Amino acid sequence: MAFVRESVLINGTPLTFETGRLAKQAHGSVLVTYGESVVLVTAVSGEARPGLDFFPLTCEYIEKTFAAGKIPGGFFKREGRQRDDEILTCRLIDRPCRPLFPEGFRNDTQVIATVLSSDKINPTDVLALTGASAALHISDIPWAGPIAGVRVARVQGELIVFPTFDQQAASDIDLAVACTKDAIVMVEGGAAEATESDIIEALMFAHRAAQPILELLERMRAAVGKTKRVFEQKKLPEALAKRVSAISDEGILKASLIKDKKERYDTYKTVKSALAETLLKELGAEKYAESEKLLKEEFEERKYNVVREYVLGQKKRIDGRKMNEIRPIATEVGLLPRVHGSALFQRGETQAIVTSTLGTSADEQKIDGLNGERWKRFMLHYNFPAFSTGETKPMRGPGRREIGHGALAERALVRMIPEQEKFPYTIRIVSETLESNGSSSMAAVCGGTLSMMDAGVPIKAPVAGIAMGLISDGTRTAILSDILGDEDHLGDMDFKVCGTSRGITAIQMDIKIAGLSQEILVAALEQAREGRIHILGKMMETLTVHRGELSKYAPRITTLKVKPDQIRLIIGPGGKTIKGIIDQTGVAIDVEDDGTVNIASADSDAVKRALDIIKGLTAEPEVGAVYKGTVQRITDFGAFIEILPGTDGLLHVSEMAHHRVDRVEDVMKEGETVEVKVLSVERDGKIRLTRRELLPLPEGEEGERAKERMLASREGGGGSGGPRRDGPPRRDGGGGGDRGPRRDGPPKGGPRR
Repeated sequence: MAFVRESVLINGTPLTFETGRLAKQAHGSVLVTYGESVVLVTAVSGEARPGLDFFPLTCEYIEKTFAAGKIPGGFFKREGRQRDDEILTCRLIDRPCRPLFPEGFRNDTQVIATVLSSDKINPTDVLALTGASAALHISDIPWAGPIAGVRVARVQGELIVFPTFDQQAASDIDLAVACTKDAIVMVEGGAAEATESDIIEALMFAHRAAQPILELLERMRAAVGKTKRVFEQKKLPEALAKRVSAISDEGILKASLIKDKKERYDTYKTVKSALAETLLKELGAEKYAESEKLLKEEFEERKYNVVREYVLGQKKRIDGRKMNEIRPIATEVGLLPRVHGSALFQRGETQAIVTSTLGTSADEQKIDGLNGERWKRFMLHYNFPAFSTGETKPMRGPGRREIGHGALAERALVRMIPEQEKFPYTIRIVSETLESNGSSSMAAVCGGTLSMMDAGVPIKAPVAGIAMGLISDGTRTAILSDILGDEDHLGDMDFKVCGTSRGITAIQMDIKIAGLSQEILVAALEQAREGRIHILGKMMETLTVHRGELSKYAPRITTLKVKPDQIRLIIGPGGKTIKGIIDQTGVAIDVEDDGTVNIASADSDAVKRALDIIKGLTAEPEVGAVYKGTVQRITDFGAFIEILPGTDGLLHVSEMAHHRVDRVEDVMKEGETVEVKVLSVERDGKIRLTRRELLPLPEGEEGERAKERMLASREGGGGSGGPRRDGPPRRDGGGGGDRGPRRDGPPKGGPRR
């Protein structure tokens, strides 16, 4: 294979594709480089497996930890199960590539994208998508590409193509777009309540940015592209295909117009069985067996054509609705007594029960990716059990579809979650699909909104989602709101739009035809906006605003701010202090590096007790405040009193009593509790205390003299110098009181503990 390298300049950085040097035994192999991020993408297609009735395409995306100079964690020290982010990128590659393989192609086909280097600046997901297109395009695998993957973000009002991770984080629109030369074929992304016109502008910007990349891929194909394998789809003889149409079309149409899903599908089976019986008699057992598989495929083709012709010709939908009509909606909240928030969302024959659970920062999910560790405080998990469609299958972990639908619903809601400073909870939403006939992921969005409101989460705005469809024969077009499962399966587009009354928060679009024009995109988004507003109105009939109080079973989080250098007082040596508080009160305590302390418990009294303890540990002395302190150490010039945990102040002999104190031991002893008042807190942290001001004045002349001495000490610094009115001047200039010169001891105040 000849070595070829082609580049196109994007944002001043070359986007480079090369082939002919690495993985040369793959049917197509391309190395994609942007900045210092490098992805190797290969494509291989084997033989067709006999009897297979689906296209066995697998798209894989693998992030090697060595790409970022990391060693995997865990015992085995090697990459294991794909993370959710990797699975989502697998879907990002699969969705636009799959429709471009020829109809009826059944060969085992695999695309593998391996991240070999990550500069932690430039995302590699769209590099992998475009690399997959390049590998397929130059290979001998039949495929009607190319496509180009482009990510576009809007930062401070400016659209940017191929944004960095930092630019993505700062953006209010973030979309991954797959484009052909003439149209957009796939969209995935989120926004901060963007208008429909803003989304259209971003999509058209992405399409323009993709053109130089598509031209580059065509140059590579011209230089080193292999001759495509000849593939012809096996078809029934024309006469037999017409016979299938004559026998089945009327029955298929009648079945398709049955509103109930189960009854409709049962009728389809009856029509299919009648077709088989008729043709078996007409063709004979041997000839029928030779064509049985093709006859079944032709029956499905007739369903496709009959339903589409009915919609386009009659301008009606198979369940009798208008093109923009939404199925009946029913919602209920608070139906599960012990969960923090719950909602039941029903739209037609699609039903989901959605729950919200509140936790502390200890419940946040740790994500260990190529770009380092990060934490998620909002999670949405979508489940699709087999009984929701009346089927059976093994109960295993979530599949790619479940992870993808959950990510879409999470993206739709995450920007409406209150900031952590205002609502310091970790939030987990779980959507259990109980019935499915289209738009179950959008039920997760609507139910997630209601369940959070039921839990008392002060969301910024309610969010609803709607799935749009399209049926087009090139000249006639029908845009369908709130599509059924059949309309999704037999249609040309699955276009999911989520948002508030103000704008779009998430969008996902997959196209089965060559692409969509701008006019159809504009019309579909406007029809989706009208449907979204209608659904929001129905949701608000059940719950207009979030509940004023959390569930009694939800933890109450009280936030306290302390100085960062006081964290050690709360933690204690070896965590002894914080463990003691938790054991004593039963609360959960999270201490952050900036001094934020979160105390959580469903028991408000326990929170109060823990709060009092922590306040006591971190309190700072206030001038004029009175404390009950413990005598820690006695000297000949005074006593050191612990007024707060770890904080001592000096009670000078001159401040111990109204009379002269000759021996401190005559007034107090070590370990004794005494009541003192803070006179001053010096800049160096030394604290001066008084006990004298808290004692009653003696009666008579002695009381008057004591009063004068107290006033004089206040005016002159409170025992730290200045003339005395009753006695000789102090010979040492400090210490105060009636005791005479100080023999030793530190300056006033003493050290703080």
